[in-house]
Amino acid sequence: MKALSTFLRRDIEVVGAGRTDAGVHASLMVAHFDYEEKNAETDEDVLLDADLVADKLNRILPPDISVYRVCRVRPDAHARFDATARTYKYYVTTVKSPFNRQYRCRVYGSLDYARMNEAARTLFDYTDFTSFSKLHTDAKTNNCQVTHAEWTQVDEVTWVFTIRADRFLRNMVRAIVGTLLEVGRGKMTVDGFRRVIEQQDRCKAGTSVPGQALFLVDVEYPEELFDLSDT
Repeated sequence: MKALSTFLRRDIEVVGAGRTDAGVHASLMVAHFDYEEKNAETDEDVLLDADLVADKLNRILPPDISVYRVCRVRPDAHARFDATARTYKYYVTTVKSPFNRQYRCRVYGSLDYARMNEAARTLFDYTDFTSFSKLHTDAKTNNCQVTHAEWTQVDEVTWVFTIRADRFLRNMVRAIVGTLLEVGRGKMTVDGFRRVIEQQDRCKAGTSVPGQALFLVDVEYPEELFDLSDT
């Protein structure tokens, strides 16, 4: 917001697609801002050069934040409320490495990923995920529709859990991963994982995993938000 206000030389409010837990990364985040300026002579709208805005912002922003793309959307588009799905990835590794310690969670011992995937598939059968939500939040509902949840192997020492849903509760992904690790270690059965969801009690779920290994990787929107033919 500060960089955009500096570049446009006016106060600009930036609205993000959502917020992430402390320490969580975003390899992709979406935000919107409103801008209106008239040509003094013709009274026509002045359109910003999207490529120029992206380039100028990247010159102002700190090195750990970059703007991939700026584009025009419909006037009523909203980065948060119009999102139809979000995707997160959580990375675990079995080895210590100084190069990825800020982006991976180290796990010890062997894990049964097949059993963890069996448990993950039960998420499709439910919509109330109170058991995986941070307590005392301002969320009006704990209902979410999970459409993808799967562990896949990246390399010999790294696995990633990918989950997609229409919305996520605070701490939800980290709590799900922590509980799935209990399944992978043999400390909880698949039926036990299902009961955790059904009890709608955060105390029944596993410990939340650290935030540094979690990445927001995608936010999806209806195509019509980018259709400006009748605006």
